[in-house]
Amino acid sequence: MKRQLGILAIILALLFGLINHLPARQPEQISGNAPSISAAQWLNSKPLDLAELKNKVVMVEFWTYGCYNCKNVEPYLKSWYSRYREQGLVIVAVHSPEFAHERVINNVRRYVSEHDIQYPVAIDNDFAVWKRYNNHYWPAMYLIDKQGRLRYRHIGEGAYRQTEKMIQTLLAENNSR
Repeated sequence: MKRQLGILAIILALLFGLINHLPARQPEQISGNAPSISAAQWLNSKPLDLAELKNKVVMVEFWTYGCYNCKNVEPYLKSWYSRYREQGLVIVAVHSPEFAHERVINNVRRYVSEHDIQYPVAIDNDFAVWKRYNNHYWPAMYLIDKQGRLRYRHIGEGAYRQTEKMIQTLLAENNSR
């Protein structure tokens, strides 16, 4: 039995090692009008609408507080929000739960407070925003330009330099583009 467990441990270690070294999904340029971000409940903000965010660069990030990968992306979101919000970046974290306990608003509220998340959080328990974006992943980041057009999508962890570069590019664009 110990030998079988040892072999299983080796196999799992090899698997996890291989998984961690798979190439990351590359960010992609996308286009089209951004879908609505309207949600029934919001934390850290009044309900937001893309029409009122015109002339802002908006990052829509799909996440759930129990997601390991989402937790790894979180420090970058906080850094970008701190660095670029005065220049016009708005981050909307769309909390779309994977498990039943993640649907409990007080659990999300506690996580947001304990992790000092200051940007707006839309509660998407019914996956309405998720479906509008035709999203299938946690985490996933979408960038919307000042005119309300989708311009960029990155799925998963990584590509932090490319994502920040795209934030900078969109912030620098003329509003009349």
